Amino acid sequence: MDKVIAINQLVKNYYVGTETIYALRSVTLDIQKNEYVAIMGPSGSGKSTLMNIIGCLDTPTGGQYILNKNDVSNLDDDQLAEIRNKEIGFVFQTFNLLPRYTALENVTLPLIYAGVSKIDRQKRASDVLVSVGLEDRMTHKPNELSGGQRQRVAVARAMVNFPSIILADEPTGNLDSKTSMDILNLFDEIHKKGNTIILVTHEEDIAKHAHRIIRLKDGHIESDEINEHPAIRN
Repeated sequence: MDKVIAINQLVKNYYVGTETIYALRSVTLDIQKNEYVAIMGPSGSGKSTLMNIIGCLDTPTGGQYILNKNDVSNLDDDQLAEIRNKEIGFVFQTFNLLPRYTALENVTLPLIYAGVSKIDRQKRASDVLVSVGLEDRMTHKPNELSGGQRQRVAVARAMVNFPSIILADEPTGNLDSKTSMDILNLFDEIHKKGNTIILVTHEEDIAKHAHRIIRLKDGHIESDEINEHPAIRN
């Protein structure tokens, strides 16, 4: 299998006055193409820091991070932004949709930054909205959609650039249990189509839907295990 992510001895320190906070301590980790991985850990474990570095939202203090054969460890902000837009699809707990834009317009945004023509943008965005079951909601604005529909728009936006990885940060955190299950079913379908999914969560029952669970504690990987029996979707 192809490695999408290769992380070697990753270190991240934060400096607050004279105090040093060791957020990540020599983390080494590979993720293969088409894996479905959950990253878990309590508050302060380093999982959010690791997610931010994987998502090219932050840079490490030391170590190496290779994303889809690109060494992104020491890129500047502009280079990181370009990699983010091309390689990573984000799904956030709070959806992060623009309220004045329709579902279709929200999904086309990454394509605008990528320089895709308007005709191609509309086609790709509508195709991906159909694939997440929102063919009849394309012209609706976020306040006209349910929480689950808004998260489906966010998932469609994450997929529209055909990214190397889909990085989902507590994607069911604002949803009720039934809607959460619908979104997890959607991730399962996306994974079956060959996408690589990294799910960041503190909830055991959510993590159990992934095929591999990585647990962080105090900036270290405490365990990294294959989940032989992913949770059954209802």
